[in-house]
Amino acid sequence: MDKISLKNHAKNIRKNIVKMVANANSGHIGGALSATDILTVLYFNEMNIHAENVGGVNRDRFVLSKGHASALLYSTLHEKGLLNEDLMTFRFIDSKLQGHPNMNYVAGVDMSTGSLGQGVSAAVGMAMANKLAKNDYRVYALLGDGECQEGQVWEAAMAAAHYKLDNLVVIVDFNGLQIDGDITKVMNPIPIDEKFKAFGFEVEVIDGHDYDAIDAALKHARNVKGKPTMILAHTVKGKGVSFMEHNAGWHGVAPNAEELAKALAELEVL
Repeated sequence: MDKISLKNHAKNIRKNIVKMVANANSGHIGGALSATDILTVLYFNEMNIHAENVGGVNRDRFVLSKGHASALLYSTLHEKGLLNEDLMTFRFIDSKLQGHPNMNYVAGVDMSTGSLGQGVSAAVGMAMANKLAKNDYRVYALLGDGECQEGQVWEAAMAAAHYKLDNLVVIVDFNGLQIDGDITKVMNPIPIDEKFKAFGFEVEVIDGHDYDAIDAALKHARNVKGKPTMILAHTVKGKGVSFMEHNAGWHGVAPNAEELAKALAELEVL
């Protein structure tokens, strides 16, 4: 898909994210906006997933390990035509679109996530299962940089390298901020790239808002044999909305009506 089409999809996804969180008056907006371009390329250029195979086993898998960014996943699935639920029911008590994705309720959600660090472990298990089944389907997991403070991430990384899971791609949304602020001041996980490399991963460091760079890194991962790949994607928290960008305060805060209008106006011209 060409970059103009990808940008249009990303714009629609971002607009729905801010509308969903505003309508619910609850949700995690900053890290959803930062990873939008990554999921846009994944779902529209890379992954073998479409309306005809979403309910089956013969397709690629995606695990949102940073499950609190569920608005991003729901909005992407909707944009891809895989989700028929009303996005504006997000986080309502009787909605299937809960604050953390639940695979039992929502088609296209491949793993229930929310407890940080556990999603990538599930992705490792999926990749191992695909190896045992001798199929070519691939598994992608999106982690937050703050999530890399969790010990379980590194246990999963050790297992992925040990079992030579070259059908696994771990992507770290490296926006540098978490709910309590700068990740280096909360619990410094840097250098994340060198840590994954030491565990035995192929490592790519890219601009997480550059569609060509994202696409090239994913294509490179397909050619890596005998080890998993980690893509460290440098991103901007709150990307696309000026007053949210680089601002940890927008990690889990909903915009009011005035802020929503301003955000939508800015996103429209991206």
